[in-house]
Amino acid sequence: MSILSSTEVLRPGPKGLKRWLMTKAMAAMPFVFRLLRWLKPIPHFRKTYVATRYDDVREVFATDPAFGVTYKDKLDVIMGGEPFFLGMANTPQYQADTSAMRKVVRRDDLARLAADVEARAETIVAGAGGRLEVVDTLVRRVTFDFLADYLGVPEPPGGDLRVWGTRLFEYQFVASDAPLVAEVEVIAPALRAHIQNQIELRRAKPGTHDVLGRCLTLQQAGEPNYSDAQIRTALMGFIVGGPPQPPMVVPQAMEQLLRRPDALGGAQAAARAGDDALLAGYVREAMRFDPLAPGLPRIALQDWTIAKGTKHQKLVPAGSTVLAAFASGMRDGRRVPDPERFNPRRLPHEYIHFGYDLHQCFGIHINNATLHLMLKPLLKRQNLRRAPGAAGKLRKNGAFAESLTVEFD
Repeated sequence: MSILSSTEVLRPGPKGLKRWLMTKAMAAMPFVFRLLRWLKPIPHFRKTYVATRYDDVREVFATDPAFGVTYKDKLDVIMGGEPFFLGMANTPQYQADTSAMRKVVRRDDLARLAADVEARAETIVAGAGGRLEVVDTLVRRVTFDFLADYLGVPEPPGGDLRVWGTRLFEYQFVASDAPLVAEVEVIAPALRAHIQNQIELRRAKPGTHDVLGRCLTLQQAGEPNYSDAQIRTALMGFIVGGPPQPPMVVPQAMEQLLRRPDALGGAQAAARAGDDALLAGYVREAMRFDPLAPGLPRIALQDWTIAKGTKHQKLVPAGSTVLAAFASGMRDGRRVPDPERFNPRRLPHEYIHFGYDLHQCFGIHINNATLHLMLKPLLKRQNLRRAPGAAGKLRKNGAFAESLTVEFD
Protein backbone atom coordinates (compact mmCIF):
# COMPACT_ATOMS: atom_id res chain seq x y z
CA MET A 1 0.00 0.00 0.00
CA SER A 2 1.44 3.37 -1.01
CA ILE A 3 1.82 6.24 1.42
CA LEU A 4 -0.88 8.88 1.40
CA SER A 5 -0.66 12.11 3.36
CA SER A 6 -3.48 13.26 5.61
CA THR A 7 -4.33 15.93 3.06
CA GLU A 8 -5.15 13.08 0.66
CA VAL A 9 -7.00 10.91 3.19
CA LEU A 10 -8.88 13.57 5.18
CA ARG A 11 -11.21 16.24 3.90
CA PRO A 12 -9.88 19.81 4.14
CA GLY A 13 -10.25 21.05 7.69
CA PRO A 14 -11.04 24.51 9.02
CA LYS A 15 -8.43 27.19 8.60
CA GLY A 16 -7.40 30.44 10.23
CA LEU A 17 -9.42 31.71 13.18
CA LYS A 18 -11.90 28.82 13.11
CA ARG A 19 -9.09 26.26 13.36
CA TRP A 20 -7.43 28.24 16.15
CA LEU A 21 -10.70 28.44 18.10
CA MET A 22 -11.34 24.72 17.70
CA THR A 23 -7.82 23.92 18.89
CA LYS A 24 -8.23 26.13 21.96
CA ALA A 25 -11.65 24.68 22.74
CA MET A 26 -10.32 21.12 22.64
CA ALA A 27 -7.35 22.08 24.80
CA ALA A 28 -9.70 23.63 27.38
CA MET A 29 -12.02 20.61 27.54
CA PRO A 30 -10.22 18.76 30.40
CA PHE A 31 -10.49 21.89 32.56
CA VAL A 32 -14.16 22.36 31.66
CA PHE A 33 -14.92 18.72 32.48
CA ARG A 34 -13.11 19.07 35.79
CA LEU A 35 -15.30 22.02 36.75
CA LEU A 36 -18.45 20.21 35.67
CA ARG A 37 -17.59 17.07 37.66
CA TRP A 38 -17.36 19.29 40.73
CA LEU A 39 -20.09 21.89 40.19
CA LYS A 40 -22.66 20.36 37.83
CA PRO A 41 -21.93 16.70 37.07
CA ILE A 42 -24.83 16.21 34.64
CA PRO A 43 -25.31 19.51 32.83
CA HIS A 44 -27.88 19.81 30.09
CA PHE A 45 -28.24 22.11 27.13
CA ARG A 46 -31.80 21.95 25.83
CA LYS A 47 -32.35 18.25 25.09
CA THR A 48 -28.71 17.18 25.43
CA TYR A 49 -27.38 15.89 28.76
CA VAL A 50 -23.73 15.20 29.57
CA ALA A 51 -22.61 12.55 32.07
CA THR A 52 -19.19 13.65 33.33
CA ARG A 53 -18.47 11.44 36.36
CA TYR A 54 -17.05 7.94 36.01
CA ASP A 55 -19.97 6.13 37.65
CA ASP A 56 -22.52 8.03 35.59
CA VAL A 57 -20.70 7.34 32.33
CA ARG A 58 -20.65 3.63 33.13
CA GLU A 59 -24.34 3.74 34.06
CA VAL A 60 -25.27 5.23 30.70
CA PHE A 61 -23.22 2.65 28.81
CA ALA A 62 -24.51 -0.27 30.90
CA THR A 63 -28.23 0.60 30.90
CA ASP A 64 -29.07 -0.45 27.37
CA PRO A 65 -32.87 -0.60 27.89
CA ALA A 66 -32.84 3.09 28.83
CA PHE A 67 -30.07 4.44 26.59
CA GLY A 68 -30.00 3.26 23.00
CA VAL A 69 -27.27 3.75 20.40
CA THR A 70 -27.71 6.47 17.80
CA TYR A 71 -26.07 4.74 14.86
CA LYS A 72 -28.84 2.91 12.99
CA ASP A 73 -29.95 5.56 10.47
CA LYS A 74 -26.45 6.20 9.16
CA LEU A 75 -25.58 2.52 9.25
CA ASP A 76 -28.58 1.86 7.02
CA VAL A 77 -27.09 4.26 4.46
CA ILE A 78 -23.66 2.66 4.67
CA MET A 79 -24.91 -0.94 4.66
CA GLY A 80 -27.63 -0.49 2.04
CA GLY A 81 -30.34 -1.22 4.60
CA GLU A 82 -28.79 -4.43 5.95
CA PRO A 83 -28.73 -4.51 9.78
CA PHE A 84 -25.37 -4.34 11.56
CA PHE A 85 -25.08 -5.14 15.25
CA LEU A 86 -23.53 -1.78 16.17
CA GLY A 87 -26.95 -0.23 15.58
CA MET A 88 -28.97 -2.87 17.46
CA ALA A 89 -30.33 -3.18 20.95
CA ASN A 90 -29.76 -6.39 22.90
CA THR A 91 -32.03 -8.46 20.65
CA PRO A 92 -31.78 -12.12 19.54
CA GLN A 93 -30.39 -10.88 16.23
CA TYR A 94 -27.71 -8.87 18.05
CA GLN A 95 -26.70 -11.96 20.02
CA ALA A 96 -26.70 -14.18 16.92
CA ASP A 97 -24.68 -11.75 14.78
CA THR A 98 -22.05 -10.99 17.41
CA SER A 99 -21.70 -14.70 18.26
CA ALA A 100 -21.20 -15.49 14.58
CA MET A 101 -18.43 -12.91 14.29
CA ARG A 102 -16.69 -14.12 17.43
CA LYS A 103 -16.26 -17.49 15.71
CA VAL A 104 -14.19 -15.86 12.96
CA VAL A 105 -12.52 -12.98 14.84
CA ARG A 106 -10.70 -15.12 17.35
CA ARG A 107 -8.72 -14.45 20.50
CA ASP A 108 -6.11 -16.98 19.38
CA ASP A 109 -5.31 -14.70 16.42
CA LEU A 110 -3.96 -11.98 18.70
CA ALA A 111 -0.37 -13.22 18.98
CA ARG A 112 -0.12 -13.51 15.18
CA LEU A 113 -1.61 -10.06 14.67
CA ALA A 114 0.68 -8.53 17.28
CA ALA A 115 3.77 -9.99 15.63
CA ASP A 116 2.55 -8.81 12.22
CA VAL A 117 2.00 -5.25 13.45
CA GLU A 118 5.39 -5.02 15.13
CA ALA A 119 7.16 -6.39 12.04
CA ARG A 120 5.41 -3.94 9.72
CA ALA A 121 6.19 -1.02 12.03
CA GLU A 122 9.85 -2.07 12.33
CA THR A 123 10.23 -2.15 8.55
CA ILE A 124 8.86 1.38 8.25
CA VAL A 125 10.96 2.79 11.10
CA ALA A 126 14.13 1.07 9.89
CA GLY A 127 13.71 2.64 6.46
CA ALA A 128 12.84 6.12 7.70
CA GLY A 129 16.38 7.49 7.85
CA GLY A 130 15.98 9.05 11.28
CA ARG A 131 12.89 11.15 10.51
CA LEU A 132 9.34 9.81 10.48
CA GLU A 133 5.84 11.22 10.13
CA VAL A 134 3.80 9.20 12.64
CA VAL A 135 0.17 9.58 11.50
CA ASP A 136 0.27 8.50 7.86
CA THR A 137 3.68 6.96 7.22
CA LEU A 138 3.55 4.76 10.32
CA VAL A 139 0.18 4.29 12.01
CA ARG A 140 -2.34 4.62 9.18
CA ARG A 141 -0.21 2.51 6.86
CA VAL A 142 0.34 -0.28 9.40
CA THR A 143 -3.29 -0.30 10.53
CA PHE A 144 -4.95 -0.52 7.14
CA ASP A 145 -2.37 -2.99 5.80
CA PHE A 146 -2.64 -5.53 8.60
CA LEU A 147 -6.41 -5.27 9.05
CA ALA A 148 -7.10 -5.50 5.31
CA ASP A 149 -5.04 -8.69 5.21
CA TYR A 150 -6.71 -10.08 8.35
CA LEU A 151 -10.24 -9.32 7.16
CA GLY A 152 -9.55 -10.57 3.63
CA VAL A 153 -10.53 -7.32 1.92
CA PRO A 154 -7.81 -6.07 -0.47
CA GLU A 155 -7.58 -2.64 -2.02
CA PRO A 156 -10.56 -1.88 -4.28
CA PRO A 157 -9.86 -1.26 -7.98
CA GLY A 158 -9.84 2.48 -8.54
CA GLY A 159 -10.27 3.25 -4.86
CA ASP A 160 -8.38 3.35 -1.58
CA LEU A 161 -9.52 1.68 1.65
CA ARG A 162 -7.89 4.41 3.73
CA VAL A 163 -9.94 7.12 2.06
CA TRP A 164 -13.14 5.09 1.84
CA GLY A 165 -12.95 3.79 5.41
CA THR A 166 -12.10 7.20 6.86
CA ARG A 167 -14.88 8.97 4.96
CA LEU A 168 -17.45 6.42 6.10
CA PHE A 169 -16.16 6.63 9.69
CA GLU A 170 -16.46 10.42 9.60
CA TYR A 171 -20.02 10.16 8.32
CA GLN A 172 -21.01 7.53 10.88
CA PHE A 173 -19.51 9.19 13.95
CA VAL A 174 -18.55 12.80 13.27
CA ALA A 175 -20.35 14.74 10.53
CA SER A 176 -23.21 14.67 8.02
CA ASP A 177 -22.79 17.79 5.89
CA ALA A 178 -24.01 17.71 2.31
CA PRO A 179 -20.58 17.30 0.61
CA LEU A 180 -19.74 14.35 2.88
CA VAL A 181 -23.14 12.75 2.29
CA ALA A 182 -22.56 13.07 -1.45
CA GLU A 183 -19.25 11.22 -1.11
CA VAL A 184 -20.83 8.52 1.06
CA GLU A 185 -23.54 7.93 -1.53
CA VAL A 186 -20.77 6.94 -3.96
CA ILE A 187 -18.31 5.22 -1.60
CA ALA A 188 -20.74 3.04 0.37
CA PRO A 189 -22.23 1.14 -2.61
CA ALA A 190 -18.78 0.87 -4.19
CA LEU A 191 -17.34 -0.74 -1.04
CA ARG A 192 -20.34 -3.06 -0.73
CA ALA A 193 -19.84 -4.16 -4.35
CA HIS A 194 -16.11 -4.64 -3.79
CA ILE A 195 -16.65 -6.87 -0.77
CA GLN A 196 -19.36 -8.85 -2.56
CA ASN A 197 -16.95 -9.36 -5.45
CA GLN A 198 -14.37 -10.73 -3.01
CA ILE A 199 -16.99 -13.11 -1.62
CA GLU A 200 -17.65 -14.43 -5.12
CA LEU A 201 -13.94 -14.74 -5.92
CA ARG A 202 -13.16 -16.57 -2.69
CA ARG A 203 -16.18 -18.87 -2.58
CA ALA A 204 -14.51 -21.75 -4.42
CA LYS A 205 -11.46 -21.75 -2.13
CA PRO A 206 -12.28 -19.84 1.07
CA GLY A 207 -9.46 -20.92 3.42
CA THR A 208 -9.23 -20.17 7.13
CA HIS A 209 -6.37 -17.68 7.41
CA ASP A 210 -8.54 -14.54 7.24
CA VAL A 211 -11.99 -13.53 8.44
CA LEU A 212 -13.65 -13.67 5.02
CA GLY A 213 -12.32 -17.17 4.38
CA ARG A 214 -13.56 -18.41 7.73
CA CYS A 215 -17.01 -16.92 7.12
CA LEU A 216 -17.27 -18.66 3.75
CA THR A 217 -16.09 -21.96 5.21
CA LEU A 218 -18.86 -21.80 7.81
CA GLN A 219 -21.35 -20.73 5.15
CA GLN A 220 -20.50 -23.81 3.09
CA ALA A 221 -20.86 -25.98 6.18
CA GLY A 222 -24.44 -24.76 6.54
CA GLU A 223 -23.89 -22.67 9.67
CA PRO A 224 -26.58 -20.00 10.20
CA ASN A 225 -25.85 -16.24 10.16
CA TYR A 226 -23.29 -16.40 7.34
CA SER A 227 -25.33 -15.34 4.33
CA ASP A 228 -23.54 -13.20 1.75
CA ALA A 229 -25.38 -10.14 3.05
CA GLN A 230 -24.41 -10.87 6.66
CA ILE A 231 -20.75 -11.47 5.77
CA ARG A 232 -20.60 -8.37 3.57
CA THR A 233 -22.25 -6.19 6.22
CA ALA A 234 -19.97 -7.40 9.01
CA LEU A 235 -16.83 -6.79 6.95
CA MET A 236 -18.14 -3.33 6.02
CA GLY A 237 -18.75 -2.59 9.69
CA PHE A 238 -15.27 -3.70 10.67
CA ILE A 239 -13.66 -1.53 7.97
CA VAL A 240 -15.73 1.53 8.92
CA GLY A 241 -15.34 1.16 12.68
CA GLY A 242 -11.84 -0.31 12.94
CA PRO A 243 -8.84 0.96 10.97
CA PRO A 244 -9.77 4.67 10.99
CA GLN A 245 -9.36 4.74 14.80
CA PRO A 246 -5.63 4.01 15.44
CA PRO A 247 -4.43 6.86 13.17
CA MET A 248 -6.51 9.16 15.36
CA VAL A 249 -5.54 7.95 18.81
CA VAL A 250 -2.02 6.42 18.55
CA PRO A 251 -0.36 9.66 17.35
CA GLN A 252 -2.18 11.45 20.17
CA ALA A 253 -0.62 8.97 22.60
CA MET A 254 2.80 9.67 21.08
CA GLU A 255 2.20 13.40 21.56
CA GLN A 256 1.34 12.85 25.23
CA LEU A 257 4.54 10.85 25.77
CA LEU A 258 6.61 13.57 24.10
CA ARG A 259 5.13 16.09 26.53
CA ARG A 260 6.33 14.01 29.50
CA PRO A 261 10.06 13.16 29.38
CA ASP A 262 9.80 10.73 32.29
CA ALA A 263 6.91 8.87 30.68
CA LEU A 264 8.68 8.82 27.32
CA GLY A 265 11.79 7.42 28.98
CA GLY A 266 9.76 4.74 30.74
CA ALA A 267 7.99 3.75 27.54
CA GLN A 268 11.31 3.55 25.71
CA ALA A 269 12.83 1.41 28.45
CA ALA A 270 9.85 -0.97 28.28
CA ALA A 271 10.11 -1.14 24.48
CA ARG A 272 13.83 -1.89 24.56
CA ALA A 273 13.37 -4.52 27.27
CA GLY A 274 10.62 -6.24 25.28
CA ASP A 275 8.17 -5.71 28.16
CA ASP A 276 5.08 -5.44 25.97
CA ALA A 277 2.65 -5.49 28.89
CA LEU A 278 4.28 -2.47 30.50
CA LEU A 279 4.61 -0.71 27.15
CA ALA A 280 0.89 -1.24 26.58
CA GLY A 281 0.32 0.38 29.97
CA TYR A 282 2.27 3.46 28.91
CA VAL A 283 0.31 3.80 25.67
CA ARG A 284 -3.09 3.21 27.33
CA GLU A 285 -2.24 5.80 29.96
CA ALA A 286 -1.10 8.30 27.32
CA MET A 287 -4.40 7.74 25.52
CA ARG A 288 -6.28 8.56 28.73
CA PHE A 289 -5.02 12.14 28.50
CA ASP A 290 -6.23 12.51 24.89
CA PRO A 291 -8.66 9.71 24.01
CA LEU A 292 -10.41 9.03 20.74
CA ALA A 293 -13.27 11.43 21.51
CA PRO A 294 -14.72 13.37 24.45
CA GLY A 295 -17.62 10.91 24.65
CA LEU A 296 -20.20 8.83 22.84
CA PRO A 297 -23.87 9.72 22.35
CA ARG A 298 -26.89 7.73 23.44
CA ILE A 299 -30.65 8.35 23.08
CA ALA A 300 -32.90 8.11 26.14
CA LEU A 301 -35.50 5.48 25.27
CA GLN A 302 -37.50 6.20 28.42
CA ASP A 303 -37.49 8.67 31.28
CA TRP A 304 -34.48 7.74 33.40
CA THR A 305 -32.82 9.21 36.48
CA ILE A 306 -29.04 9.07 36.20
CA ALA A 307 -27.14 8.76 39.52
CA LYS A 308 -30.39 8.07 41.36
CA GLY A 309 -30.08 8.51 45.11
CA THR A 310 -27.13 10.90 44.91
CA LYS A 311 -27.12 14.67 45.40
CA HIS A 312 -26.54 15.23 41.68
CA GLN A 313 -29.19 12.84 40.33
CA LYS A 314 -30.80 14.04 37.11
CA LEU A 315 -34.03 13.02 35.41
CA VAL A 316 -33.42 12.61 31.69
CA PRO A 317 -36.65 12.69 29.66
CA ALA A 318 -37.24 10.14 26.91
CA GLY A 319 -36.01 11.37 23.55
CA SER A 320 -33.09 13.32 24.99
CA THR A 321 -29.52 12.86 23.81
CA VAL A 322 -27.02 11.83 26.47
CA LEU A 323 -23.28 12.20 25.93
CA ALA A 324 -21.38 9.63 27.99
CA ALA A 325 -18.20 11.70 28.42
CA PHE A 326 -15.67 8.92 28.97
CA ALA A 327 -12.78 11.38 28.55
CA SER A 328 -14.07 13.10 31.68
CA GLY A 329 -14.88 9.86 33.50
CA MET A 330 -11.32 8.60 33.12
CA ARG A 331 -10.10 11.68 35.00
CA ASP A 332 -12.62 11.45 37.83
CA GLY A 333 -10.68 11.11 41.07
CA ARG A 334 -13.63 9.36 42.72
CA ARG A 335 -12.79 6.19 40.78
CA VAL A 336 -9.42 6.91 39.13
CA PRO A 337 -6.80 7.50 41.85
CA ASP A 338 -4.66 10.61 41.41
CA PRO A 339 -6.08 11.17 37.92
CA GLU A 340 -3.64 13.88 36.83
CA ARG A 341 -0.63 11.67 37.50
CA PHE A 342 0.73 9.61 34.61
CA ASN A 343 0.62 6.03 35.86
CA PRO A 344 1.25 3.19 33.37
CA ARG A 345 0.30 0.54 35.93
CA ARG A 346 -3.34 1.48 36.39
CA LEU A 347 -5.98 -1.22 36.76
CA PRO A 348 -8.00 -2.12 33.65
CA HIS A 349 -11.31 -0.91 35.08
CA GLU A 350 -9.95 2.66 35.30
CA TYR A 351 -10.09 2.91 31.52
CA ILE A 352 -13.20 3.37 29.36
CA HIS A 353 -11.35 4.02 26.07
CA PHE A 354 -13.52 1.72 24.00
CA GLY A 355 -16.90 2.04 25.67
CA TYR A 356 -18.39 -0.39 28.14
CA ASP A 357 -20.82 -3.28 28.31
CA LEU A 358 -23.11 -4.15 25.36
CA HIS A 359 -21.64 -1.81 22.75
CA GLN A 360 -18.04 -1.91 23.87
CA CYS A 361 -15.82 -1.82 20.79
CA PHE A 362 -15.95 -5.26 19.13
CA GLY A 363 -12.24 -4.96 18.29
CA ILE A 364 -11.10 -4.02 21.80
CA HIS A 365 -8.91 -7.13 22.12
CA ILE A 366 -7.19 -6.40 18.80
CA ASN A 367 -6.63 -2.80 19.90
CA ASN A 368 -5.18 -3.89 23.24
CA ALA A 369 -2.89 -6.38 21.50
CA THR A 370 -1.57 -4.10 18.75
CA LEU A 371 -1.78 -0.35 19.39
CA HIS A 372 1.38 -0.14 21.51
CA LEU A 373 3.30 -2.28 19.01
CA MET A 374 2.76 0.32 16.29
CA LEU A 375 4.99 2.61 18.37
CA LYS A 376 7.36 0.00 19.82
CA PRO A 377 10.00 0.05 17.04
CA LEU A 378 10.00 3.85 17.11
CA LEU A 379 10.30 3.97 20.90
CA LYS A 380 13.30 1.63 20.77
CA ARG A 381 15.32 4.22 18.83
CA GLN A 382 17.90 6.40 20.56
CA ASN A 383 17.39 10.13 21.10
CA LEU A 384 13.76 10.07 20.00
CA ARG A 385 12.55 13.65 19.82
CA ARG A 386 10.19 16.03 18.10
CA ALA A 387 11.18 17.28 14.69
CA PRO A 388 12.07 21.00 14.72
CA GLY A 389 9.34 23.56 14.20
CA ALA A 390 5.66 23.01 13.56
CA ALA A 391 6.21 19.54 12.08
CA GLY A 392 7.18 18.25 15.52
CA LYS A 393 3.87 19.17 17.13
CA LEU A 394 0.68 17.17 16.74
CA ARG A 395 -1.59 18.86 14.22
CA LYS A 396 -5.27 17.91 14.18
CA ASN A 397 -8.00 18.28 11.60
CA GLY A 398 -11.14 18.37 13.70
CA ALA A 399 -11.46 14.94 15.32
CA PHE A 400 -8.60 13.48 13.29
CA ALA A 401 -4.86 13.53 13.95
CA GLU A 402 -3.28 15.06 10.86
CA SER A 403 0.49 15.05 11.31
CA LEU A 404 3.28 14.58 13.85
CA THR A 405 6.92 14.20 12.83
CA VAL A 406 9.69 12.85 15.05
CA GLU A 407 13.41 12.34 14.65
CA PHE A 408 15.84 9.82 16.12
CA ASP A 409 19.48 8.74 15.86
